[in-house]
Amino acid sequence: MTLTKKQPCPKKEYQKIGFDLKLSIIDQITNGQISVNYAAKLHGISRSSITYWMKKLRSFEQNSKTMSKNQELKKLKERIEELEFVKDFQQMIIADFETSTNLGFAKKLLPEALYKEVEKKMKDLSKRNGSTNASE
Repeated sequence: MTLTKKQPCPKKEYQKIGFDLKLSIIDQITNGQISVNYAAKLHGISRSSITYWMKKLRSFEQNSKTMSKNQELKKLKERIEELEFVKDFQQMIIADFETSTNLGFAKKLLPEALYKEVEKKMKDLSKRNGSTNASE
């Protein structure tokens, strides 16, 4: 019995596929223009490679949406802080006006919840003014 030397299996040469072509293939598949099988035969690519590209693209798109949502949340939180500052500033102006004029416009013209907040600011303002007047 003679043993023959095993011949090495020929390696399959793979062609590099550009990113634009990958996106084009995936786009055609997702739009229903071609199937994964047809795309694999047409371009000489394995079906598993195309499926892998599709999974990668989906995860990339999900990550980018998540990042944009996080950025949007961050912007909204910053906007809320800015509006809170403006609201406090306006309430302080109203409270100062009410304290200095004693006309009572705030109670007549503002909604009750807003007037209560202004009233708290007026009390804080009078405490501060009382402490500064006492020190003089």
